[in-house]
Amino acid sequence: MKRKQIVILLAAAMAAGAIGGTLFSPAPVGAVAKEMIELLTGVNQIQQGQRDMQSSLDTKFTVLKTLVDQQSDAVSKLNVSIGALQKTMQDLQANSGAQLNSMTTQVQGVSDNMGELQQRLGKINSQLTDLAGTLQTLDAKVSALSQTQQPATQNPATGTTSSTPPGTVPSNTNPASLPGGNPATSATPPPSSQTLYDNALNDVLTKKYELAQQEFQDYLKYYPTSDRASNAEFYLGEIAFAQQHWAEALDRYSYVIDNFPKSFKYDNAYFKRGLTYIELGKKANGIADLRTVARNSPNSAEGKLARDKLRELGASVTGGR
Repeated sequence: MKRKQIVILLAAAMAAGAIGGTLFSPAPVGAVAKEMIELLTGVNQIQQGQRDMQSSLDTKFTVLKTLVDQQSDAVSKLNVSIGALQKTMQDLQANSGAQLNSMTTQVQGVSDNMGELQQRLGKINSQLTDLAGTLQTLDAKVSALSQTQQPATQNPATGTTSSTPPGTVPSNTNPASLPGGNPATSATPPPSSQTLYDNALNDVLTKKYELAQQEFQDYLKYYPTSDRASNAEFYLGEIAFAQQHWAEALDRYSYVIDNFPKSFKYDNAYFKRGLTYIELGKKANGIADLRTVARNSPNSAEGKLARDKLRELGASVTGGR
């Protein structure tokens, strides 16, 4: 608006100068009128140009404001989309962690079964070898007996003969009727260690936790010094962990660590004890266990899982942040 006023003032000054020049100049009146007309025409053109420029500026400002509003809407929608994506990623990570723990337990169970199957095959081969030797010995004894004839003895009471060797009790004799004889007593033996362990492991894999817990406890009761006693202790910890019985899980994992340093489950017990500490709110203890696994067994599955968990917690393997 100031520019417009300046232009008008200049035009007025020029017009006044022209009029003054006309009054005090000897120039003809027609020439002065012509100059005034040209001057007014120029002023009008300047004013029209200014209006056109103002209109153009108003239009461009409106377009720019529309673009800014559209950009603001787009940014708002993008922020909403990013928030939803972050929520989805968090849910996915949580679900993946639970699935990974379940899959890890199943893989461990399959690995155990494979190792135990190999041991059983080795034992079966050894038993077959022993059985073959026993059969050869029996064949030799049968051949020796077939070459000799044992004389029949006569029963004075009945006058019949019997080929029962001296000192042999007939099969139809009641042991209780013999001098000093006692009736046979029977006690139900516990299941074999292999059967009991396999049943318990299968029940863990199928999430029959209560049944598996009882079977592993029975296994430790009957076979406390077996090679798989540490595995049974570890799986009792796994059952407690799955049921969120954190204190019991901590005790089971710690028992494996303290008493079975050469166990196949040693690193896994350290890793799961670290997770249990974290669930109990003892983050420093949990990070310490995870670092132990990551440093001592960097190439194992447990070591890789420990490193991933440390990164998730914002902690490093070496102890820094």
